[in-house]
Amino acid sequence: MPGADQIYHRLFSHPLMVEHLARDFLNDAMAAGLDFQAMERMTAKSYGRTGARRDGDVIWRIPTDYGTDVYLYLLLEFQSQSDPWMAVRTLVYQGLLWQQVIAEKRLKSGDRLPPVLLVVLYNGGPPWSAETSLNRLIALPEGSPLCRWQPQTKYHLLDMGRVPGDELAQKRTLAALLVRLEQRRQPETLVPLIDEVIDWFRSHPGYHELKRLFTELVTAAIEGTGEPLAIPDDLREMRIMLATLGKTWREEWTAEGMAKGMAKGREEGREEGLAEGEHQAQVRTMLRLLERRFGPVPEEVRQRMEAADSATLDSWLDRILDAPTRDAIFKD
Repeated sequence: MPGADQIYHRLFSHPLMVEHLARDFLNDAMAAGLDFQAMERMTAKSYGRTGARRDGDVIWRIPTDYGTDVYLYLLLEFQSQSDPWMAVRTLVYQGLLWQQVIAEKRLKSGDRLPPVLLVVLYNGGPPWSAETSLNRLIALPEGSPLCRWQPQTKYHLLDMGRVPGDELAQKRTLAALLVRLEQRRQPETLVPLIDEVIDWFRSHPGYHELKRLFTELVTAAIEGTGEPLAIPDDLREMRIMLATLGKTWREEWTAEGMAKGMAKGREEGREEGLAEGEHQAQVRTMLRLLERRFGPVPEEVRQRMEAADSATLDSWLDRILDAPTRDAIFKD
C-alpha cells in the first residue's frame, strides 16, 4: 500500500487500534491479561546502525496480570517485502528498548527486565519467507553444545495477505478491517467491505481521526485494483462508485468525468466553508449523486434533504444505486 509507513504510524498511535490488533491477532499477549485501560505510549529513543534516530517505531507499555509490563513493539517501518535478517533486527530492537528502560531509571533495585513482544506487519504480495526465530539463522548443527549459548529471539509476524478470509469475517474490529483492506481484491468486492467500514464508524461515533485514516486506506485499496478512476474523498461515494462499475453509467465515473465532478464539488465545499458539519457534507454528496443519475434536483427535494436528519440521509444514500427513479429514493 502506497504511503503505508505514515498511515500505519498514525493508525497505531491510537490506543484502540493497538487493542484491536492484540485482541484479534496476538493470542499469546492476550493470555497475559493485558490492561488496555492503563496502556501508555512510550517515546522511541533508540538509534539505528547509522546513528539515525528511529522515529518510525511505536511502542506501547501495557500492564498485565503478572504485575509487570508487556511492551508491544509494533514495527511500523511497514514491511512490503520479506527481510531475511528480520530476526537479527528484532534482537537489536529489543536490546535498544531495554537500554532505554534502564537509562530512564524505570527499574528499581532487584527488578527484572520487562518482556518485549515485537510485531511485524507485512503486506507484501508473496508469502513472508524469512525465519521468525534467530536461532535458525545461526550456523550450528541441531544439538550442538553451543546452541544453548545463542540468543533465542523471535518476532510475531502478521502476514496480512495470508490470514484466512473465513477467520477475518468473524471479527468485528478495526484491525480485522485493516487486514481485509490489505488483501488484494477486485473493485466490486470492495463494496461490502466499505459498507462494513461505514457501519463500524456509524456505530462508534467520535473516532474522527481513525475514520479519516480508514478513508485513506480505502482510497489506497481502490488504487491497488488498477482501475482508471478518480477516487472521491468520501466513503459513501467510494462505495457507490465501485458498485456502479459495469453498469450503463460507469463511464461517468472514469478519471476524466469523475475528476471534473469531484473538483467542482470540492470547490463548492470550500466556498461554503470548511467548518460545515457532517450533515451538510451528506447533503452535498447526495446532491452530486442525484444530479449524475437523474439530472437537476428540484428545489423542493433540496429543501427536504436539508431538513432530514442524518439517519434518513444515510437511508436515502443507500437507495441511490438501485432506485429506478428519483422519487423511489424518497419513498416512505
